[in-house]
Amino acid sequence: MPLLLAVFAHPDDETFGPGGSLAKYAASGVRVHYACATKGEAGEAPAELLTGYEDLAELRTTELECAARFLGIEQVHFLGYRDSGMPASPDNLHPSSLQQAPDQEVIGKIVAVIRQIRPQVIVTFDPHGAYGHPDHIKIHRAATEAFHAAADPDRFPEQGAQGLQPHQAQRLYYTAFPRRILRFWLWLLPLAGKDPSRFGVNQDIDLRAVAEWSPEITTRINVRPYLPAKLKAAACYQSQTAPMRDFPLPHWLRTWLMGVENFTRAYPSVTGRANVERDLFTGIDH
Repeated sequence: MPLLLAVFAHPDDETFGPGGSLAKYAASGVRVHYACATKGEAGEAPAELLTGYEDLAELRTTELECAARFLGIEQVHFLGYRDSGMPASPDNLHPSSLQQAPDQEVIGKIVAVIRQIRPQVIVTFDPHGAYGHPDHIKIHRAATEAFHAAADPDRFPEQGAQGLQPHQAQRLYYTAFPRRILRFWLWLLPLAGKDPSRFGVNQDIDLRAVAEWSPEITTRINVRPYLPAKLKAAACYQSQTAPMRDFPLPHWLRTWLMGVENFTRAYPSVTGRANVERDLFTGIDH
């Protein structure tokens, strides 16, 4: 049975990013797994949401478990790091944070997941980490190297003693956000009294800077039939700000904004002006 592995940094990255695609493939019979580097410890949440939870990490883990059920994610693999927060924050310097972890250690943990579940397709962040979050960028780099290292018997050979043999996934994709959608939010947010350069629960996302990045889109996935699942998963994350959830939009406009999810195929690389793909499993039976 084909298998897709998503590799991201925090609870909610899987939903607010490629959630529609994950739901689509899960519904089609593809096994979907999620390797999550942290439990989202950095940041804040309203006190009422923390009632009954030991801390924010426990709350966000519960939110992820809720979202995974709606998206059809079979298993979540936590890599065991602490959320690093944004640059120059105290969380960035925490000894257990993802930012303080040795690169090869992080890569090795992702390699172990790849060798354990043996996916055909891996999806992770683009080189900018979506909006510049340092954990996103670190996971992009680690997942990219792990994609190749997992197939090399000379890399992390000690994993063989655990029964983890080399495995070459066939496709590596990066998430890609089209600039026209960002331009829409840059227009809408000020009308709603929001500053696009200070977006998110912690006001640490600069959408104006993100709009200057121009990813190459090689793959577009129609997820319109799976928007209800993505929206239900987004509703699980009450501790986080979600444009798709927190701004009431007409159905037609929501469908236009969210009905297609975009990716950049990193491996095998795309040469020339190839036709845009419509399937992450191009050439792979599923």
